[in-house]
Amino acid sequence: MFDPNYKFTCVDRFLKYVKYDTQSDEESTTFPSDPKQLELSKDLVTELKEIGLQDAHMDENGYVIATLPSNTEKDVPVIGFIAHVDTSPAVSGKNVNPQIVKNYQGGDLKLMNGAVIDAENNPELKDMIGFDIITTDGTTLLGADDKAGIAEIIDAVNYLVQHPEVKHGTIKICFTPDEEVGRGAEKFNVEKFGAKFAYTIDGGTRGEIETETFSADAVVIEFIGKNVHPGYAKGKMINSLKMASYFMELLPKDKLSPETTEGREGYVHCTSINGNEEKTVLKFIIRDFIDEKLKEFEDFLKDLVDKTVTQFPGSSFTFKIIEQYRNMKNILIQHPEIEQNALEALNRLGITPIQHPIRGGTDGSRLSFMGLPTPNLFAGGHNFHAITEYVAIQDMEMATKTIVELSQIWEEKANLA
Repeated sequence: MFDPNYKFTCVDRFLKYVKYDTQSDEESTTFPSDPKQLELSKDLVTELKEIGLQDAHMDENGYVIATLPSNTEKDVPVIGFIAHVDTSPAVSGKNVNPQIVKNYQGGDLKLMNGAVIDAENNPELKDMIGFDIITTDGTTLLGADDKAGIAEIIDAVNYLVQHPEVKHGTIKICFTPDEEVGRGAEKFNVEKFGAKFAYTIDGGTRGEIETETFSADAVVIEFIGKNVHPGYAKGKMINSLKMASYFMELLPKDKLSPETTEGREGYVHCTSINGNEEKTVLKFIIRDFIDEKLKEFEDFLKDLVDKTVTQFPGSSFTFKIIEQYRNMKNILIQHPEIEQNALEALNRLGITPIQHPIRGGTDGSRLSFMGLPTPNLFAGGHNFHAITEYVAIQDMEMATKTIVELSQIWEEKANLA
């Protein structure tokens, strides 16, 4: 039973956090990819100390780390809660101007600039009648991915500090940079963090528990031609841009791409093409739930590259595969109690669990293989990376309660030290 007099702070915190521009930069080679992320991280350290987590600090890589000490005599596994401070490079996170639609009564949500969150393509809205929904003004993303998760974790910790009668083991907190560019776990020190298991609070719809992700690689292809002054190029020039165009035309139009796949189907996706006559670079991401499928897709691309080069005598290429992350189910299946405890927390709160594989990845994908098994739990947001992003206040508060309940369940199931 939660204290009926407790005033949840997650929404107030969230509305403050979204004012920070923390957009990451996928072209950057620094870490974090943009130092502006650190402005929010520094202030989060201050907030954590204010609620009683005196060891809160930001390490040399921009990770915010803090500890809520155990208040029980039981031998409880140390668990962690993780969220990320950065927002997507795809849409601006600067000058976010959140709007609140109170007591939503159905239908489309019209944003200030004329954009619309239409009910037909957002079926989750039908479950939010009577809720208070936070949207953007239609010019930026909102930042619920994942500032909602940050706010919910801090609010849950604040509740536990103020209610010592709720028993729990040691809880570790971490807020990471650069998750949106796939680098959130890059410099994460699992041993120093000190948790045995963790949860990222970075999911969408209320009730989501995600224990399976894509496996992922990147492929970088360089077509290398030969540049000659165009006035004297006959029989000499090999235009790498034309090589890239020829290659792209070989890709199937009705399968293997994100726009033609769903469910458990993987895909091959070109994310960028940059070049000139001399050299053109194509970047791909490869995704599937089965590791072996990645190799099939990569061999498929390599075969198309070979076919392309034979059409342009004298040209050459490079073909580079970069491993990104693997399906975390392979690790989490070895620790069923992590998922079982999350399911029990939802059950106690009357929330229907939603379990499906993620057609993407989370920090938890890499962390699980780094020795910290980490599934993903809902934070309540929708339409991430878009100007139509939104989150319901009631879902944020329920995510906060889930963290509290989950912490208590781990303690209840533990043995005396």
